[in-house]
Amino acid sequence: MSNQIKKAVSIVLRHKNLVYYIKRNNFLRHFPGYIAFPGGKVEKIDEQTDDELLAAVIREAKEELGIDIPNLIRQGSLSTPKKIALATTPDFNPYRFETHFFLIESKKKMRLKSDEEEFSESAWISPYEIVRKFNSGECLLVPPVRKIFELLSEPKSINEFIDFDLEPKEGIPQVESIKNLLQVMPLSETLPPAQRTNCFVIGDQTKFIVDPSPKDTNEYRKLLASLNQYTLLKIIITHHHGDHHKYAPDLAKHFELPLYMSKYTRKRLLEVFGENYLADCEVIELKEGDSVGKWIGQDVNVFEIPGHDQGHIGLAPEKLNWFIVGDLFQGIGTVVVGGEEGDMKLYFKSLKKVIDLNPQCVIPSHGIPLGGVDILEKTLEHRQYRENQILDLYEKNPDLEYILKTIYFDIPRHLHPYALANIKAHLTKLEQEGRIS
Repeated sequence: MSNQIKKAVSIVLRHKNLVYYIKRNNFLRHFPGYIAFPGGKVEKIDEQTDDELLAAVIREAKEELGIDIPNLIRQGSLSTPKKIALATTPDFNPYRFETHFFLIESKKKMRLKSDEEEFSESAWISPYEIVRKFNSGECLLVPPVRKIFELLSEPKSINEFIDFDLEPKEGIPQVESIKNLLQVMPLSETLPPAQRTNCFVIGDQTKFIVDPSPKDTNEYRKLLASLNQYTLLKIIITHHHGDHHKYAPDLAKHFELPLYMSKYTRKRLLEVFGENYLADCEVIELKEGDSVGKWIGQDVNVFEIPGHDQGHIGLAPEKLNWFIVGDLFQGIGTVVVGGEEGDMKLYFKSLKKVIDLNPQCVIPSHGIPLGGVDILEKTLEHRQYRENQILDLYEKNPDLEYILKTIYFDIPRHLHPYALANIKAHLTKLEQEGRIS
């Protein structure tokens, strides 16, 4: 995982009680679908100036909004940019930015250009309306941006510089990009480059948790400390792979909570981790359409999404504000489909199922929420491309080692077994469809 941190600027443009906001396009690589302020990363041309941050603000304002800041300052239409905040993306995200926020006051409600390559929405808006949207579960916001909108919605202005990097970082990383859906991210025994598995804490006054899986007793104690503040009702396990439930039975017994999972997941847990793995735990089996709790007044329902694992389930509220897809895709790394419980044909079907449901955002077990279903469409497209590659190579030479070395020539040797599992799963699907014999 890359930890390279790039400098970026964010332009908080305000006219009286209005602020100019953008919504990032769902197809973007970084924070797709998130509400934000205009801006972007510092480029090499900015670094050649005396003040690279101010140069980036001026350039980004010209490119994204169509305004000439120095000229408008000379005319008296804009105030000089004032740095009001600093926030660095935490190291659990592979795309990291040191973002400097600049407040600019505008005397007029200017008509601004909308960069359609970057924005799906852009407008002047009351900061209070953005806060309302977030509290209603209608939008994605990273915590520093949310905090700035909250401060701007209050009568007083932002007078003191806010250094979000100084906030305490003890314990397990947590982030709430969606109201009442908290990602707690303990280190887990997952496949690299991922290092953590999201433990979701969901609900209003009472909460349910999804996929707690700390890697060791030290992380387990940290996770306990994080969860102690909540009134918990149940634990849900999306599927039986070890990086999604390690210590879940211990947590269930500690908090006296039932464990919820699919029938297949229950069966596989006992087969793989021992017949006593769920001893002294109340286990309740889930199926498609079951409701597991409430989120902002909506029922959260179960969706069966097998393929990566036969018993894999996802969760989403009634209005599909979000969809927890588990390992249907990876925000960090690549999904393995294969082995005893993997089924490529079902995996394709599950991808199409969620794409057709079209939730507002999708949330993986490894990574952050992403707006729309673009990432699932890209995943499906890539899998279809890979399958065609495998078919072409198989028709030339059916030797699996030949196919492996031709397609995955650039991956580390220790990942070859996982790549081989994917190849075998594709070949099984092709055989089921009568495309090979």
